[in-house]
Amino acid sequence: MQAPLDAIIIGAGPAGSAAAILLARAGWSVALLERQRFPRRKVCGECLAASNLPLLDHLGIGPAFQAAAGPDLRQVALLRGQQQVLAELPGAAQEGQRWGRALGRETLDTLLLEQARAAGAQVLQPWAVQAVRGGRGDWTMEAREAETGALLTLRAPVAIAAQGSWEVLPWERPRGRPSEDDETASDGRAFSQDRPRRQRLRRDADLFAFKANFRHAAQAESRLSVLALDGGYGGMVLADRGITTVACCVRRDRLAACRRDEPGLRAGDAVEAWLIRTCAGVRRALAPAQREGPWLAVGPLDPGIRLSAGDAMFRIGNAAGEAHPIVGEGMSMALQSAWLLCAHLLGPQTVDAAGPGTAFSAAARAMPHPTIGSEAWQRAMALRYATAWRRQFAPRLWLAAAFAHAAMRPAASAPLLTLARAWPGLLTQGASWSGKTRGIAGPAALALPRHARATATPTQGPRSSQGKATSNPLKELP
Repeated sequence: MQAPLDAIIIGAGPAGSAAAILLARAGWSVALLERQRFPRRKVCGECLAASNLPLLDHLGIGPAFQAAAGPDLRQVALLRGQQQVLAELPGAAQEGQRWGRALGRETLDTLLLEQARAAGAQVLQPWAVQAVRGGRGDWTMEAREAETGALLTLRAPVAIAAQGSWEVLPWERPRGRPSEDDETASDGRAFSQDRPRRQRLRRDADLFAFKANFRHAAQAESRLSVLALDGGYGGMVLADRGITTVACCVRRDRLAACRRDEPGLRAGDAVEAWLIRTCAGVRRALAPAQREGPWLAVGPLDPGIRLSAGDAMFRIGNAAGEAHPIVGEGMSMALQSAWLLCAHLLGPQTVDAAGPGTAFSAAARAMPHPTIGSEAWQRAMALRYATAWRRQFAPRLWLAAAFAHAAMRPAASAPLLTLARAWPGLLTQGASWSGKTRGIAGPAALALPRHARATATPTQGPRSSQGKATSNPLKELP
């Protein structure tokens, strides 16, 4: 019989893999489900702030990140039309790790996933969750192997949603994809309070995200370029292997205009033509460049806070909340939210060490760890984690929204550029406000304690799509 699981994590992006590493190291039995094969490209600006480098070291991929990532990012440029303003980026406090860098998701996500496997997490890939039953303290999930159709039943007291913005779990109404505007919801009575079910309406202000990679672009090595566009915003950065990443968010009405201006082109190609036509900085950077692969696109985006204290399943990464990408804090929030949740699950002393305002009450501190299998304990942890998450990340979401709306409105971006030209330090300060230099905890607090495993329910073996029993892949994984 399969040994009981302590936690099931859905999604092996930076948040899910980081949580799997931390919990597996603490002695938990963890299953990590990911529906896609790695490596794979993702729509992402691919910048990682220096505030995360100590956490990457603690997760075990710091040296690999340093060896693979692009050059130090020491300068920010604000580009609008024919204009450009340069400023210094703020350096982080830690010696030798003062500057952020960029690394493609196909590399970063693979590094984290393999580290989770090495830590003892049982990786199921490519497996997708088909059904979820139960609740806090006793979860049952049905998963399907994408290539063979094999079915697997998993049970654990703790479940963590780390599936990002676009994977739709069985109880969630899809928030939308470019080809899905008329959406329907799946039944999920156990999760009816997890998120309001909203009817997705087509709006001119809807944002679609695009990303492409270019070789031989004329992008300054140490520079993070921020694009203020009429109807959108974006960024350019030199990442690993000499590849420049160009990413942008475009309003639905602007995207429609781009496609009218470039009839016959695919959406990404029309957006590229628009960027080159309207932004001199992009035009200069891409003049000698060769694009590698097609444009990727997702949308419409749904920035905002998604977690609540009443969530039945813990949320991390974009499943918990999503900032406008203009500040480039998506991966930071993913990694840091994983640590924050694990700090709460693994012990109050760890959360106390993280800083003021996150300490447990005396009653919670006295709670024995084995009660993690109980609904009452998880309800208390969900409340404390949600409070700590909002304290840590809500200001970034608000600031990102303000920057995004200013950047894509000419009436706001023009005076912003004038002000930045007179006071370049405004851009430096804005980067600091957005969290570029603020880590989740000091180096001494990053090490999480080891505890006994939570009480879990045995896992049933997988079945084929016809219901026939198959070998259990969990037993075959290291």
